[in-house]
Amino acid sequence: MGRADARRAQAQESRRAAKSGGIRRLFTWKKLLGTFFGIVLLGMGAFGALYLYVDVPAANAMAERQSNVYKYSDGTVLARTGKGVNRQIVDLDEVPKKVQHAFVAAENKTFYKDQGVDLKGTTRGLLNTVSGKGKQGGSTITQQYVKNYYLTQDPTVSRKLKELVISLKIDQQLSKDQILAGYINTAYYGRGASGIQAAAQAYYGIDAKDLNVSQGAYLASLLQAPSQYDWNSATPTGKKLVKERWAYTLRNMVEMDWLTEAEKAKLKFAYPQKPKPAAGMEGQTGYLVEAANRELEKQGVSEQDRDAGGWTFTLTIDKKRQQALEKAVDDQLESKLDREGSKVDATVQAGATSVDPKTGKVVALYGGEDYIKHYISNATRQDYQPASTFKPLVLAAALENESTTQDGSLIGLNTIYDGTSKRPVVGSDTPFSPQNQDDRSYGPISVQKAMNSSVNSVFAQMIVDVTPAKAKETALALGVPDKNFPERPAVTLGTMNASTWDMAGVYATLDNHGQKVTPHILQSAEHRDRTVNPEKPKREQAISRASADTVTKALTGVVDAGSGGAANSPAYDAAAKTGTSENNKSAWFAGYTPELTTVVALFGEGDGGRKQVSLTGTANSGRASGSGFPARIWADYTLGALGGGSDKTFDLQDVERGEVPAPPTPSDTPSEEPTEPEEPTPSDTPSETPSETPSETPTTPAPPTISPPATTPPTTPGLPPQPGEDDGQPGERPGGNGLLGQ
Repeated sequence: MGRADARRAQAQESRRAAKSGGIRRLFTWKKLLGTFFGIVLLGMGAFGALYLYVDVPAANAMAERQSNVYKYSDGTVLARTGKGVNRQIVDLDEVPKKVQHAFVAAENKTFYKDQGVDLKGTTRGLLNTVSGKGKQGGSTITQQYVKNYYLTQDPTVSRKLKELVISLKIDQQLSKDQILAGYINTAYYGRGASGIQAAAQAYYGIDAKDLNVSQGAYLASLLQAPSQYDWNSATPTGKKLVKERWAYTLRNMVEMDWLTEAEKAKLKFAYPQKPKPAAGMEGQTGYLVEAANRELEKQGVSEQDRDAGGWTFTLTIDKKRQQALEKAVDDQLESKLDREGSKVDATVQAGATSVDPKTGKVVALYGGEDYIKHYISNATRQDYQPASTFKPLVLAAALENESTTQDGSLIGLNTIYDGTSKRPVVGSDTPFSPQNQDDRSYGPISVQKAMNSSVNSVFAQMIVDVTPAKAKETALALGVPDKNFPERPAVTLGTMNASTWDMAGVYATLDNHGQKVTPHILQSAEHRDRTVNPEKPKREQAISRASADTVTKALTGVVDAGSGGAANSPAYDAAAKTGTSENNKSAWFAGYTPELTTVVALFGEGDGGRKQVSLTGTANSGRASGSGFPARIWADYTLGALGGGSDKTFDLQDVERGEVPAPPTPSDTPSEEPTEPEEPTPSDTPSETPSETPSETPTTPAPPTISPPATTPPTTPGLPPQPGEDDGQPGERPGGNGLLGQ
């Protein structure tokens, strides 16, 4: 190498040394350390500014949204209602302590000691988010609560930074128990369940307060991957992972001294039940919820209150009896109808209400074929006439007022009346001469036999003897609503309006020895912030026990030897009355045993509920009377509801037998000229004197002469009533005459 080359090499080396020295001078340890602390201070300043800038926001809408739960009387869920969420918030003290610990053991062992954040986990989450690796892991319970309650699930850096700041603040503002309660109430568990109460119901069919340790550990394990860990839909890998997660949770509980090793050894994996579809409003559910809501309004729980959510409404409905009623309607009616192929069958609507006569609790209710298809509840609608189910109330009024016949005989079961068809009533300013079924005349007949065969002419005269005003007074006291209820003789045939609910209360009062029974369907209404105790109905004596028991005695005859024969069974003691309204538009069976009162009705409904039509021809069976489909439904249901029968019998006291006058002179040979009745005005007074063919100006046959009272029974008892017979006859209804009665 020459000198020139040596100088060039030396120069290059000098340049490299100078460059290296410059870099060392630029990146000295002091400068590097200063830069690091500068960045840390800058970060701390930025975080401090962020801490001051980010406030704890209001809860997000979904976090506070809750459903309402409607339950059967046994606590099982009937339905959930709410705006798109299945959640019920429960207080932490309702959750067993070991179940609380299971969640902490599964998600955040240091929960009770940390400051609400996990910096390592949060940093890892931020890096995963920035690098596109998905959602973070390792957040504390506080952070997860903040995410669920205040923020969103979006995997963004800004949301993660807010979560960190808010978690620090929340840890300072709330107790650990408040945070844990918020977490388990907002977390999503799969199966559409948000919150531990909904999850407990969805996976185990119980309330959160009844969870055991194993079940709690499974629910806590679910939170890591709800869809993957749901046992009934999980893959073999998912099942393996959730079992490992469950075991991991229990091990942590032992480590934290929340569970002993011996207790852990006894625990078995808590397999969840199969998922059930969310209870909607289909079938009878909607009718039951609607009836409960109507009662809630009366108790001060408004629709606005319910829409806020978080309520648990327990109904009086007995689940088994409800199922028995639905089955009875299906077996005895729906299975025989051709709703698609028959115009008549398409119009048939069934309704029923069943009441405990001692308490007034509605234990079963049938509102129609399906709430989704037919929103009008046939159980509570009041637009049809109860027909001859009103006749026992006429007898009750006669007994209560110690009424007498026109010739002075005290009215009771043995009292004799003239059962001649179309017999004009005597003693009324308003003419009325109803036709018996098939225009059949019975001649002299006792009140008991007249009740058995629902003889219209007898009860038309009886209501005149009592007076329509007093009969109405008794009926209202028993529970008949004051709807289209004129004080005229024709109301003896039940021309007012009432529902099966109303008439179930009336007959339950008779069943309860005259002590008023008011049907109710709400057992309790509870909210974490408010509890409503339903007002207990007053239990005053509507009519005397003697009057009520005498009516019951009469109605046992209807079942044993009259039109209610379809309900006659050696399995139970029963009393009942049939009814079929004008033009066969409704058919009723109202009956009771010592333990259960049930009213079943069929309604002919056309034009989408805007018109009442005849039931004649239902299931190709001719005239649809109360002694037919309604009686068979009643009997089928009652047998099932009583568990196959009951040995209880009616405890009847002071039954009024009545006096027995001599038989009246038959109406076809009157002994005195009748007084020409005043003709009613068609525009505002319905015709009181019906005929076979409705007309604007009715004809009036001559009334019979009533013989003086006698103290001995008649020697001519008249024609015997026919068991199982139903009546249908012209009668009063605003707008014209038509078939009306039993």
